[in-house]
Amino acid sequence: QAQLVESGGGLVQPGGSLKLSCAASGSIFRLYAMRWFRQAPGKQRELVATITTSGMTDYADFVKGRFTISRDNAKNTMALQMNSLKPDDTAVYYCNAVRGTLIHWGQGTQVTVSS
Repeated sequence: QAQLVESGGGLVQPGGSLKLSCAASGSIFRLYAMRWFRQAPGKQRELVATITTSGMTDYADFVKGRFTISRDNAKNTMALQMNSLKPDDTAVYYCNAVRGTLIHWGQGTQVTVSS
C-alpha cells in the first residue's frame, strides 16, 4: 500500500515561487505514474501535471511554462516547482500515484497566493 505525503505549501505573493514535494513509501515508486492535482474552494479537483515512469511530462494549459514536475526514483520523491504564481493558483495541491487500477492520494498541502 503506497503512502504519499506532500510538503512545501504555504503563503506566497503573486509572482513568487514555491516548490512542493511528495514523498512516497510502501510501494515500488518507480512503477507508478505520478501526478499533481489541485482543488480550489468550491471547484472540482483538476489535474495539474503528470510524469510517467519513464520521465515524460505533461501539463495543464493553465500552468504550462510556469510549473515543472520532476521525480527522483532513487529517493522515492516527486516535486512540483511553481513559478510566476497567480492568485488563481490558490488551492490544495494533492500528490497522486497511479499504476493500472491502483490509485493512491496524499492528504494535500495548501498553497495560497496573495498579497
